[in-house]
Amino acid sequence: MISLLKKYNSALQDIYAHVGFKEDWVVCPIDDLSECYWRLSGNPAIDVIYGDKKDVEEENGEHYSAEIYTQRFYNKWIYEGELFTMIFIDTHTDGMKYFAVFDNSKKL
Repeated sequence: MISLLKKYNSALQDIYAHVGFKEDWVVCPIDDLSECYWRLSGNPAIDVIYGDKKDVEEENGEHYSAEIYTQRFYNKWIYEGELFTMIFIDTHTDGMKYFAVFDNSKKL
């Protein structure tokens, strides 16, 4: 069991290092959305829209939208690495706020 926890913590630190995130006061869960196409919406970005490619491009059909969660514990909410981007999101459903991880090759 301890070896499993060590692997988990090591993998988590590898994810954080890839995007330049430094964990502090709040620890959020991570949702792997790397199979979704995605794009930021607004200027500055206030939402992330994700889902099937055509639906995200046209903003209809099966796509999702989540507000970028801008809380006081961190001064940045979008962490972009070479391969993937990690974004604090708030879906406004059941109080869930978490990191969404997106594949950079699927950014529209």
